[in-house]
Amino acid sequence: MITAQDLHEEFQFPQDTESQLSSDADLEDPDGRNAKTGRGMGAKRGRKVLGDKAKSGGAGRVTGAGWVNGLHKENGIENMSLFEVVKVGRSATQSVVDDWIEAYKQDRDMALLELINFFIQCSGCKGAVSEEMFRHMQNSEIIRKMTEEFDEDSGDYPLTLSGPQWKRFRINFCDFIAVLVRQCQYSIIYDEYMMDTVISLLTGLSDSQVRAFRHTSTLAAMKLMTALVNVALNLSINMDNTQRQYEAERNKVIAKRANDRLELLLQKRKELQENQDDIENMMNAIFKGVFVHRYRDAIAEIRAICIEEIGVWMKLYSDAFLNDSYLKYVGWTMHDKQGEVRLKCLTALQGLYYNRELGARLELFTSRFKDRIVSMTLDREYDVAVQAVKLLTLILQSSDEVLTAEDCESVYHLVYSAHRPIAVSAGEFLFK
Repeated sequence: MITAQDLHEEFQFPQDTESQLSSDADLEDPDGRNAKTGRGMGAKRGRKVLGDKAKSGGAGRVTGAGWVNGLHKENGIENMSLFEVVKVGRSATQSVVDDWIEAYKQDRDMALLELINFFIQCSGCKGAVSEEMFRHMQNSEIIRKMTEEFDEDSGDYPLTLSGPQWKRFRINFCDFIAVLVRQCQYSIIYDEYMMDTVISLLTGLSDSQVRAFRHTSTLAAMKLMTALVNVALNLSINMDNTQRQYEAERNKVIAKRANDRLELLLQKRKELQENQDDIENMMNAIFKGVFVHRYRDAIAEIRAICIEEIGVWMKLYSDAFLNDSYLKYVGWTMHDKQGEVRLKCLTALQGLYYNRELGARLELFTSRFKDRIVSMTLDREYDVAVQAVKLLTLILQSSDEVLTAEDCESVYHLVYSAHRPIAVSAGEFLFK
């Protein structure tokens, strides 16, 4: 599994984000949190840029099932790009992904080109990456070329457009990424080509000065990370099960011991460990290449995306992510200037404190940030104040020794608040 130690052997945080929550000084909100910063991309093994191509795999066109000349064939009538398929939402996501995987197996360069253009189009860019560009240009050159072709005059792009169609688009977009990883997790996700290319692209786009690129690629990268966390969790469970089976077989008396089975279990454990290492490299690359810089982006919605997803990782895979090296980002962001971001912090923490087993592992975080949570019950944004009171209620349930009498009294008087949801939340706190 990925641990804090493993993560920080992988890369060093910038000086303003030290990797261990060892003192109060470490937890102070870094200066210039919302400044944009230029960052590169890297991982344990050298990652390919978009222009690097493997020796195998020809040019040609995508000819996988359901695809004609790089376009998805739906109902045998019309050819649609991946973007159009996701936008319209008429096809089942899994069938679209399965068709893309078949296309990738036949010609991975052309299938990847379609996937790259999918992310470019989802950002609202009218330009397209050509086969020639994909083969001969570096990642940074491709992104610069797409930036030149981007029409920023309108300021609108798919993730910001209103209406039911575009709300569905966001859901379909996130689902597509989750299903893509899920369907690839037993095969091409480990070929050191597909994921390297996608992570490299999203990391480069997330550092763009174009808001649409930065917003869309950050959402994609965070959902990609969440999907990889699910894969890592499954691998961890399988490794534990394999280890138990191995030990049970080894502990049998020699006459009943099956040496062939022992050898198979050893081989399976080795393969699972190799896969786990690969997934950790991918997660490390996304975390350091995207999250560490975008959680303090100038755009509030981008910051909110990052905090929402790190809360998911900590809840999903607590053994790897529920530690102070990750919690500190949520703690720092509780001071964010925008209410929507502060709200994401509180809801992320509620998901953790709701589980008493997890709540017991939050003692250091609680002691350091408790005062901030208490002060948020008086937040100028009513929604934030309500969720702060609800979070304190969960903290109170997890341990009756954390909150002082003074802390509790500051919540009690809120039962008289003119804002009814706050008064109701305070009443529930008082009842507990």
